[in-house]
Amino acid sequence: MSVASDLKRQLSDMRPGGMRGDLAGLAEALNRFVESGRTAPDPAMPRVAVLVPCYNEEAAVGKVITDFQAALPTAAIYVYDNNSSDRTTAVARDAGAEVRSERRQGKGHVVRRMFADIDADIYVLVDGDATYDAPSAPKMIARLMDDHLDMVVGFRVDQEQAAYRPGHRTGNWMLTNFLASVFGQAFTDILSGYRVFSRRFVKSFPVLSDGFEIETELTVHALELALPVAEIETPYYARPEGSFSKLNTWRDGLRILGTILKLYRSEKPLRFFSLIGACFVAMSVGLAVPIVLTYLELGIVPRLPTAVLSMGLMILAVLSVSSGLVLDTVTRGRREVKLLAYLSQPAVGKS
Repeated sequence: MSVASDLKRQLSDMRPGGMRGDLAGLAEALNRFVESGRTAPDPAMPRVAVLVPCYNEEAAVGKVITDFQAALPTAAIYVYDNNSSDRTTAVARDAGAEVRSERRQGKGHVVRRMFADIDADIYVLVDGDATYDAPSAPKMIARLMDDHLDMVVGFRVDQEQAAYRPGHRTGNWMLTNFLASVFGQAFTDILSGYRVFSRRFVKSFPVLSDGFEIETELTVHALELALPVAEIETPYYARPEGSFSKLNTWRDGLRILGTILKLYRSEKPLRFFSLIGACFVAMSVGLAVPIVLTYLELGIVPRLPTAVLSMGLMILAVLSVSSGLVLDTVTRGRREVKLLAYLSQPAVGKS
């Protein structure tokens, strides 16, 4: 007998003398009826969250939300406003996204807040400027799940001349090659803002950047821990009319280069300080050679201050290499802690 029929029978069989027992039966039937109407979540379907950091994107954010609603109908879309002075929050809320805010200015601050607040199995990070291709998201998620990856980067293929400014293209190429020479080749577009992450990546990633250099930090984190990653070509479009880029080619390029150097110092300290030590050694030897030759010929040291300077530079070289050795041990411990934090999170599809 169905639950509805059972409920109907309970109601029809109620008698004034047995009201207490009938009410207990009625409560049980109601409980079964409510439970039967609930749709149990499919444990095989991962929870997907689309994260959209925004700063003055009134002209574009509505399109971003509707495009991702069509591409990922079951995903939850979160827009984080970063002190916009236009109607970004109102447009995003009207389009159906959950709108939150981060008061500290900078994309790095916003990403840190999003990664801390949102709980999901798969995260899609995309800029709110309507330049990225929403229909590519299911393909990126499928690649993440099928190959058991932790990050899939959308490699931008511009569809219009105005999509990718020449200065940005050149800067991206230079920074990508520099990063590859330092940390190894794995990506061809390290500055892409279109990425898909696993939960274990997001919940074990310590965000330290403040601004647009966050993409570089994400890339270096994956390379340093040798995480499984991939890159997929995605169309890249020009901004819609009325939307303006907040990037400055030189300012942000120098900030990103500075971030790479800081990460190089913190993640490869032995190599970094050995290079500094090698420079000191070269200067010390260059100053010492004439003094040694003079001493061998005449048996005297006529330029004592130069000899002292040469000795001081050599001492600095030894100290620099020694510092690199100590910091390399510390860095190895930090890397092990990061890896343990990463491994403490379940993989996609596992509880």
